[in-house]
Amino acid sequence: MGYDRMAVVDTQLRVHGVARLRVVDASVMPTVTSGNTNAAAVVIGEKGADMIRADATAMRDAE
Repeated sequence: MGYDRMAVVDTQLRVHGVARLRVVDASVMPTVTSGNTNAAAVVIGEKGADMIRADATAMRDAE
């Protein structure tokens, strides 16, 4: 995650170079946590859902 050459997604979980595609799972973590990854994966999923919902609302309102 990030904006460097090695990053696949940006901070909004959008895939660089691919329109309208997000990755919302534990693979976006730049480093694997040393503990249980379940909580982190759930938080990423919830935050990703919020981002998708916000974009859909903005697109609907723009029409």
